[in-house]
Amino acid sequence: MSTEPDVREQTAREALHAVRDSLRDLIDDPDTPSTVRHALETEYTDLEALWQKLDSDELHVAVFGRVSVGKSSLLNALLADDAFATGPLHGVTTHADAHAWVRVGDSPVRVFDTPGIDEIDGETREQLARHVARRSDLVLFVCESDLTQLEQQALATLASTHRPLLLVLNKADRYTRGEREALLESLRRKAEGLVRPDHVLAAAADPRPEVVVRVTESGDEEEFERPRSPDIAALEQRIVDILQREGRVLAALNAGLFASEVSDAVAARVADIRRAAAKRVIRGYCLGKGLAVAVNPVPLTDLAAAAALDVSLVFHLSRIYGLPITRHEAGKLVAVISVQLAALMGAVWAVHAVSSLLKTVSAGLSVTVTALAQGSVAWYATYLIGEAATRYFVNGRSWGPGGPKRAVRDVLDLVDRDSILSEARRALAERLRGR
Repeated sequence: MSTEPDVREQTAREALHAVRDSLRDLIDDPDTPSTVRHALETEYTDLEALWQKLDSDELHVAVFGRVSVGKSSLLNALLADDAFATGPLHGVTTHADAHAWVRVGDSPVRVFDTPGIDEIDGETREQLARHVARRSDLVLFVCESDLTQLEQQALATLASTHRPLLLVLNKADRYTRGEREALLESLRRKAEGLVRPDHVLAAAADPRPEVVVRVTESGDEEEFERPRSPDIAALEQRIVDILQREGRVLAALNAGLFASEVSDAVAARVADIRRAAAKRVIRGYCLGKGLAVAVNPVPLTDLAAAAALDVSLVFHLSRIYGLPITRHEAGKLVAVISVQLAALMGAVWAVHAVSSLLKTVSAGLSVTVTALAQGSVAWYATYLIGEAATRYFVNGRSWGPGGPKRAVRDVLDLVDRDSILSEARRALAERLRGR
């Protein structure tokens, strides 16, 4: 009979595998344009690394903090090896570095060192730190005294990534017991809402040597320094406990959060590309319809031809948004939009029809003026139909809760009619002069 921990472990493993498979689908999605992949190259590189992490069942722990607070020393103490470079000078750690640590259950654990957040070129280095953080399952934020404003800001930024945080007061051996407890209490207070109180811990990765006084055979007293072992047992146990209890869940959650961020970024980029393409197509049809209406001398027949252009526009837009419809369906959609436009702004539609009749009774300059007026109105009408249809496709072939009337009204409220008509007149006048 399975115990509760066994069931929880199996559930966590299944969740992790599900997220891993979703990552692979996101990475390999054939519908993602190459331009989007290029624009999000860094994110896709991270996704691939994250997938490999999940596939190998690894857990990652990263450290952050200001320069010289002892991040590298802390990791060396955990590893019981001088794997990470340390030194008195700023900038010893100039890039993210990683080493294998222990195994927690079946999962190998890797620990990551990062540059100091207050280093020269700090913005770039902080970006690197965040880059590692979003691929980590547990974050150790290391300080050596009370939090500075910079540290509080960085801690808040890390907390916003939804990674579990341990706030570690390193070099705790420099303080008396009373001073250390007061510092820990201050850290808990400043980290309230960001770090759990029991996740604020003290450690001494590289404690100062102990000064020992001994009496020589001659009876004299002499002092000598005796090295002290790192005091990291409580921190090490807390890390292992968290990873044992929540490791796979954290890995699945963090990967899912990052995948969601990338998926949103991809969707936003695709939306931008589609919107730009839609704008180009709408403008092209506006120009085509405006010219067709402006130069057609036969009253009202140009309106029928113009309607066919509107149907073609909607048909084209459906392809851009990956929601193809037939021309018959496009015609029905144009009819729905036109009915709402006529109800909301019937006067403009009346001017459109009247200006067509005026062309047959006007001559000379008045014909040109009338043609520009009618062509501009036709341009504007097609622009509105294109914008309304775009909204319909963006919503997944849906008008939304308010129906077509609300959607068309929203389009009218957002469109600056005067600027659209001015653009139409300029463009049409240039084309008519060139005929």
